[in-house]
Amino acid sequence: MSFGFTEAQEMFRREIRNFAKKELAPGAKERAKMDHIPPDVLKRMAGMGLMGFNIPEKYGGQTVDWVTLGISCEEVGEADFNLVLPLTLSSGIGMAVKMAAEEVQAEWFPPIVAGEALLCLATTEPGVGSDVANLSCRAVKDGKNYVLSGEKTSVSLGMQADACVVFAKTDPTKGARGVTAFLVPLNQERVSRSRIPDMGCKPVGRCSIFLDNVAVPESHRLGGEGEGFYLVMSQFDTIRVLLALMCMGAAQVSLDEAIAYAKQRMAFGRPIAKFEGVSFKIAEAATMIEAGRLLCYKALSMKDQGVRHVKESAMCKWLCPVIAVDVIHNCLLIHGQIGYSEEYQVEQRLRDVIGFEMADGTADIMKVIVSREILGREFLPY
Repeated sequence: MSFGFTEAQEMFRREIRNFAKKELAPGAKERAKMDHIPPDVLKRMAGMGLMGFNIPEKYGGQTVDWVTLGISCEEVGEADFNLVLPLTLSSGIGMAVKMAAEEVQAEWFPPIVAGEALLCLATTEPGVGSDVANLSCRAVKDGKNYVLSGEKTSVSLGMQADACVVFAKTDPTKGARGVTAFLVPLNQERVSRSRIPDMGCKPVGRCSIFLDNVAVPESHRLGGEGEGFYLVMSQFDTIRVLLALMCMGAAQVSLDEAIAYAKQRMAFGRPIAKFEGVSFKIAEAATMIEAGRLLCYKALSMKDQGVRHVKESAMCKWLCPVIAVDVIHNCLLIHGQIGYSEEYQVEQRLRDVIGFEMADGTADIMKVIVSREILGREFLPY
């Protein structure tokens, strides 16, 4: 897609596409069965600068526009869906870590940029999904430390991450205004983790994190007390678009494979691409992918221009995973029985993208946000 891209963005897209096809796509099928992302792959991505977006240059990072970051997510998503989340979190959470004390930034940013450390985000709790204002995890001030206690769940990359941005209540009486964010190193005795066995995204993995009176220095607080809720909400508006683009990448590569297969697979004396039942599926898939992609880049362009994009972000997040699931499912059907086998990656991509119909907000939550932006808060459904 070239509409709306600058010459520099097009050059960047070609560079990342070549790198992803050469360095990331090979081995993606085998890595999909692992329970972690191989460190050498992360270092290869870091060598291309993919782990240092929007991290201060003095720590080895680089500032890029959000459209460029979206291009990275889409291209890497085509090569290996499971490698996008480390890229996304290093950038999105990295912006939050810039609110920590200088010595904390100096400790964590260089290894993140080098692909030697991973961050994760812990918002969800048992019984508390998108209702961030009603978290039960507590952070109590104790001298120069905060003591954190509680359970977080559905933490992507949580088993492999070295540190986690944790949202906890510092003032339980203030609702959303009582939520504070902290950077918590995960190699502490009072931190424990338990993997959640999932149907997809196995290398990324989800887990529950248990905080048993974990002492966190005040320097690891991100922003002021009571700013955590607004910190996470401001990040989600953009991260959601990046997640939508990674789904578009997975859908696009699945469609490309289905097109190639349909041209060479013979049935009743002709390629199955000549049957309307196949060609219409391909036409519909190409149309929906293009529509979803354009909506995503519109939202990121609005972000770059400083224009409010809450509605567009929520539209991307509910629509694109739905498109991806539908497209990849139909691509599997075009492949027939071999598409259902592990011989082809299409079945694995289907399992992977289904998870993003829930990640960082379900479609129903996103539709509530869209409705609020269009109709106003006074007309929100009960």
